[in-house]
Amino acid sequence: SLFVKAKEVPAASRCPGGGEGVRWRCCRQAFEELRGIHRHVALHHSGDVGRQAGLGAGPAEAGESPEGGPGPADSAARPSGHSCGSPEICWALPDTSHVSQDELTSILFFLNILFLFAYLCHAVGSQVGEVLLYYCYCEVRDPEKLCAWQKALCQHLHLTGKVRVATEGINGTVGGSKVATSLYIKVMLSQPLFKNLLCQEDFKSSAGGAHCFPDLRVGVFKEIVPMGIDPKIVSYKETGIHLSPQEFHREVEQYLSQTTQGQSDTILLDCRNFYESKIGHFQGCLAPDIRKFSYFPSYVDENLGLFKDKRVLMYCTGGIRCERGSAYLRSKAVCREVYQLKGGIHKYLEEFPDGFYRGKLFVFDDRYAICSNEDIISACRYCGVLWDQYKLCSSQHCRQLVLTCPSCCNKGLTACCSVCQEKALKVTSRASGQTLKEECECTRSRPRVPIEHVSPRILDTGK
Repeated sequence: SLFVKAKEVPAASRCPGGGEGVRWRCCRQAFEELRGIHRHVALHHSGDVGRQAGLGAGPAEAGESPEGGPGPADSAARPSGHSCGSPEICWALPDTSHVSQDELTSILFFLNILFLFAYLCHAVGSQVGEVLLYYCYCEVRDPEKLCAWQKALCQHLHLTGKVRVATEGINGTVGGSKVATSLYIKVMLSQPLFKNLLCQEDFKSSAGGAHCFPDLRVGVFKEIVPMGIDPKIVSYKETGIHLSPQEFHREVEQYLSQTTQGQSDTILLDCRNFYESKIGHFQGCLAPDIRKFSYFPSYVDENLGLFKDKRVLMYCTGGIRCERGSAYLRSKAVCREVYQLKGGIHKYLEEFPDGFYRGKLFVFDDRYAICSNEDIISACRYCGVLWDQYKLCSSQHCRQLVLTCPSCCNKGLTACCSVCQEKALKVTSRASGQTLKEECECTRSRPRVPIEHVSPRILDTGK
């Protein structure tokens, strides 16, 4: 409200300014209705409002220069020359004056069509938008400010998705039109906080858009990827050796040739959750049967003998889990060497779509998976036919994913296990307001931290 007040045209000068209905002026635009000026400020000056609220800015910082002319708010949409709110975070938002609203939000007009024609979603997705995946480990002195700027930036560009901010950096996956994601990358690379740390190649992209996420969620957390270990105890600075997709490909090729002869001293380790590796993984990998990444440290602790004197090749979706995961493994001082795939599976598939990774790549949005090859390596939970398209368990109390083919779905087999199948029927017959505790057969039967045994399983490239 204070920001808008600063843009008010004095009553005495409203007529000479171009019409007696003009009540506010901003960015060389005239506004007659309060709703119009508020919408303009929300779209183009969120960062300035956030800075004013966060730093207690005076009138000059709120959009009024001492001379009464255009203040910093009028130039907020132009990154160059914009004053920074703090030494590490620049509050500038990208200039979108040359871009139409349709170009920024084109994906929104296709939402109903996309959901009605689900099979067309993948075909149309590449034309109307994309999803970005990225992370950057760096020291953030004020994560709250970075969080506020990120939220303003995403709203300004009409992006949806999830962004995690912490003192150790930022981790995000956002979706929108290609114009919007391109502007997002540009302004992220110009942010002083990420200078010389982020580059164009650090952004992994795939066909999609704003429809891939239900909303925008930006928040401050202790870790930018939830491993459950204090970043001060296990730091990203102690990570393993990064291998490019080409180097990793050569290592996996050598590993597979050695395992065929039963001579391997290497473990190819999948750092993801079981439901991710179930639908796609590298040939010959060791994929822990864990449900959350926060279980990974316990998995390592319980299986230290497995890694003793071994060369470990680690990989995950985009590389971020390997950063802290490799650091934790190295802290145990049992491995001979620890390597990790830079850019994760995402970057590997860009270089080797028909390489040693087979099946789908699981993603944490409404698409659930993206593909680079035609292989299907998983099966329907009920009939065993090859199937790799996840759905949420139909039981309201459960949030687990289930692989159930169309034939089984038509038979009503839509829950993750028999316990949920029975509970789903009970829930529908209960009075509203009553809930059932989440307790699935598949959860109870899976040990929180599986104990691996050195066996032919590890050397069997067919598994």
